[in-house]
Amino acid sequence: MKKLQVGITLIAAAVAAAFTLVGCGQSGSGSGTEVKIGHVGPLTGGIAHLGKDNENGARLAVEEANAAKIKIDGKEIKFVFVPEDDQADPKVGTTVAQKMVDAKVAGVVGHLNSGTSIPASPIYNQAGIPVISGSATNPKLTEQGFKTQFRVVGRDDQQGPAIASYLATNNKPKVVAVIDDATAYGEGIANEVEKTLKAAKINVLPREKGTDKTTDWKAILTKLRGRNPDAVFYGGMDATGGPLMKQGRELGIKAVFAFGDGACTDEMAKLAGEAAEGLLCSQAGLPPQAASKAFLDAYKKKFNSDPILYSPFTYDAANMLIQAMQKANSTDPKKYLPELAKLDFSGATGKIAFDSKGDRKDAEMTIFTMKGGKIEPIAIIKSGKTQSYADFLKSAK
Repeated sequence: MKKLQVGITLIAAAVAAAFTLVGCGQSGSGSGTEVKIGHVGPLTGGIAHLGKDNENGARLAVEEANAAKIKIDGKEIKFVFVPEDDQADPKVGTTVAQKMVDAKVAGVVGHLNSGTSIPASPIYNQAGIPVISGSATNPKLTEQGFKTQFRVVGRDDQQGPAIASYLATNNKPKVVAVIDDATAYGEGIANEVEKTLKAAKINVLPREKGTDKTTDWKAILTKLRGRNPDAVFYGGMDATGGPLMKQGRELGIKAVFAFGDGACTDEMAKLAGEAAEGLLCSQAGLPPQAASKAFLDAYKKKFNSDPILYSPFTYDAANMLIQAMQKANSTDPKKYLPELAKLDFSGATGKIAFDSKGDRKDAEMTIFTMKGGKIEPIAIIKSGKTQSYADFLKSAK
């Protein structure tokens, strides 16, 4: 009986040890200690192409880390990539966040949308799991004070003024219509654009609203046509922004159409056709083609396509989680979180350091136009100063 009790005690101890490892995002494996890194974004629905692009960036970083056979605390680490689909839906976003917590991930890259990132963030914070978004731009995300929340792109209160100022300076509109999709992202960036335009003494028409599912904009556009705006700004994603612009042109609206990063993609040419030509839009960071050659080559080789929008940023986000673990010599979130907060990182999108809120310091903004069916960068805005993209490339060499 005593031998049996000893055996049971040893088994219980082994199980407890295993759970200790799992509890900090690790599990034992014959091929090394497994550490889970999650990614969350929409993989179904109208913006699944953007979610997949974000996922690809994070996945590439994890696969490269495994190929490098990284050792932490003397053990070879096998990073396990855990992707989840939040459908760009806030309710699904919180469900998926809890799923990540239950899976004992050591860190998360995501979510893509502000509307899913913000409600998910308290769940990660409660569990002490570091999260880095490569694309969520609403200021509220990092204004909540959660020490586990970071982002490697700029904020809407930087991006909104950037596109609004560029529009005001270069297109000189007297009357501007502002529409949003009623999401945290769309409404947030539209608010910032409106604020900046009004400060420049430009007449902004009363706000019009759709949803993130609206594809028939004719009623709103017919109403706006009667007000004869010189420019129309839409806060929302490309899946709804494309139909908006196409229908606007069909109704004879000659205004310049401008968008934030959610609709700053080549997909706009597919959704709006020739109507997309000449649009203006912004991205909260450097354009994908300005990412490091090593990243661009690796992405192309792995996925047989070029990055769409924010995958260079999710690539950097995943690599930052891994580098913080290396600096802390631990994959335990409690131990590597302080290292992540003070990391000085050189990545595919340039140098990244976080401020006290978890935002990227001195983030660049890029202004684009649609030319020949492709989104092309035309200006970079940093620290309030604007320079042409051509001049930026020269100074970057």
